[in-house]
Amino acid sequence: MVKKKLQREITKRVKQKLFPLLEEYNLSTRDLDSVLKWKPIVLILGNYSSGKSTLVNELLGEEIQRTGQAPTDDSFTVLTAPHLSERPGMVPGAMLVNDDALPFTAFKGYGDQLISHFLMKQIDSDVLQNLAIVDTPGMLDSVTEKGRGYDFPGVVGQFAKLADLVVLMFDPHKAGTIKETYTTIRSTLPETAEEDRILFVMSRIDECDNLSDLIRSYGTLCWNLSQMTGRKDIPRIYLTFAPEVARGAEGLDIWKEERAQLKEKILSAPELKISHILHLVDKKLFELKMVIEAMDRFVEGGRGLLKKTLKTGLGVGLILFFSLDLFIFLVAGVPGNAFLPSLISGAIAPQHLIVPLVGLLSSLAGFSIWFMKWRWPRYLKACRDDADRLARLDSAMRESTWQRMKTGVQQLLSKAKFKDLSLSHHRNLETLEKFSQEDLRKYFTKIRKTRLAKASAKKIDSVEAEAEPELDP
Repeated sequence: MVKKKLQREITKRVKQKLFPLLEEYNLSTRDLDSVLKWKPIVLILGNYSSGKSTLVNELLGEEIQRTGQAPTDDSFTVLTAPHLSERPGMVPGAMLVNDDALPFTAFKGYGDQLISHFLMKQIDSDVLQNLAIVDTPGMLDSVTEKGRGYDFPGVVGQFAKLADLVVLMFDPHKAGTIKETYTTIRSTLPETAEEDRILFVMSRIDECDNLSDLIRSYGTLCWNLSQMTGRKDIPRIYLTFAPEVARGAEGLDIWKEERAQLKEKILSAPELKISHILHLVDKKLFELKMVIEAMDRFVEGGRGLLKKTLKTGLGVGLILFFSLDLFIFLVAGVPGNAFLPSLISGAIAPQHLIVPLVGLLSSLAGFSIWFMKWRWPRYLKACRDDADRLARLDSAMRESTWQRMKTGVQQLLSKAKFKDLSLSHHRNLETLEKFSQEDLRKYFTKIRKTRLAKASAKKIDSVEAEAEPELDP
């Protein structure tokens, strides 16, 4: 209940403070809004027959998903409890992608083929009251000539953005060599989910004939992961099995604790929701800040160019102010009394200011036209063509973020008008900094204190359990 209240508070604050700025700078709010609006989500990925559905059934304590050695389900299935006003049942994909109260509207763009392979099962389950589990089609090494009929990596990536925890499963017989698995680990997940939201699992270890067989399978998986991730340091891989379908292999008792830890980690996904939201908000803040900084530099550069042009025009205008009528007099013999000699003699009259003022205003007008017709378009084009000049790229993080935001900045520049030089991007930067320092920091502090309190309580319980004396039989 506390987490739901905190999520509602963060959602309200983000929509009040951050969404208007995101929309002003033409940045999408959809991904952030989708994560904010719904319950925690666990995404389960893996090769076909890697034990995904078996794990789901074990977590829920009942047979919900079909299981088998061959591919048994080619749909993305969202498992959750019905709302208080709803009954258990099935909700087809066409309804899911058109319901603004759910975070699945983005999937509408993947076409009818996906929608026909997308559904929600609403189940009476205590586990699913504050949790949704997404069971996915098994990843394959090859598909038909027409493929799946939709962008499978794109759909997986979209679900990974929504998920607070991604569980990637393997089995000893296909330890990470499947083509779609390679694409998912190599490209899709790094772009859509942070490492701390991904769990690697090797299931069905009971099917290994002996410990040597298990070690070989584990080593193969580690090697394949190192090749797919391009990293030497391999993340933790949970080893597990399903007792109800295990073949009765000896030595499985030593993995019970690890299996319990895995289940606890998955079922604690609701605790990761706030962290996921705050991480995404922090990421959006950084992206937005880079865009605003770029536009601020663009405006400052344009103002500087305008100021320099007008300053030049004023200088030329002052020269004309004092010398234009004298020059005309020398060339044409009119007017009879020039401004400068009249000023020196003290016989100045209002009519003496007409030509000087015409010269001054003509200079300012001419240089203004020159700026609008020549210097401004050239400056605008230069900024669009070389947008990097507007970014501060003094770190690897800034460089990678800028590559994502650069196109958006160029689109903003393509719509820029002269009147945009009056915009105060600097004020928006101050608003953003205030939100980051006051609101976001407050929420990060809250969840840190909550975690420390929980860890402390868990430690106390553990100490008390160890200290509890054994009772004589």
